[in-house]
Amino acid sequence: MEESGVSRAVINTSSNPYLEFDHISTVSSIPCDKQFIKSAAGLLACAEVVLGLLVCGLIAGTDYFRMSPFGWVMFVAVFYWVLTLFLLILFLTQAHSRIPQVLIFNTSATLLYLVAAVVEATLVDHGVKGHHNYNSWAASTFFAFLVSLSYGGSAYLGFKAWRDRGEE
Repeated sequence: MEESGVSRAVINTSSNPYLEFDHISTVSSIPCDKQFIKSAAGLLACAEVVLGLLVCGLIAGTDYFRMSPFGWVMFVAVFYWVLTLFLLILFLTQAHSRIPQVLIFNTSATLLYLVAAVVEATLVDHGVKGHHNYNSWAASTFFAFLVSLSYGGSAYLGFKAWRDRGEE
C-alpha cells in the first residue's frame, strides 16, 4: 500500500553498532571533589567569587574612571576574581594538591583587597549621597570588606592545613 506523500525511516540498530550507546563511558576522566564545596574552604571560595563579582560589577556600573584610585580597586577586584575562579576550578578537580602556593595567594588577596576596600571607603564621600555613584560605591565598599574577610578566612584555613601537614 502506498501512502500519499509520507515516507518513513527505519533504523536497524542491530546492524549498525555506531548507533548503540553502550560503548560510551559516562565516567568523567577529570576527578571532581564535590565535598570541597561543602567544606568551609569551599564555601569561602564560592563567597569570594560571588562577592568579588559584586564589587567589580558595582564599580563598573559607575563613573569610576573619573577618580583614578577606583582604577586600583577595579584592578584588584577583577584580578582576584579571575584567579579565585581559576583556583576554585583547580580545587574542584583536585589539582590543588600539586600547588602549595595557595596559602600565599589567599594572604596576598587578603592584604590587597583590604587596601582596595580602605581606598574605596575613603573615596565614597566624593559621590553625592543618594545618587547612583554614591550608592554603588558604598555597596561595593561593603562587599570589598566582606571579600577581604573571606580571603582572610581562606588564608587561615590554608595556614592551619599547612601546619597540620607539617606536624605529620
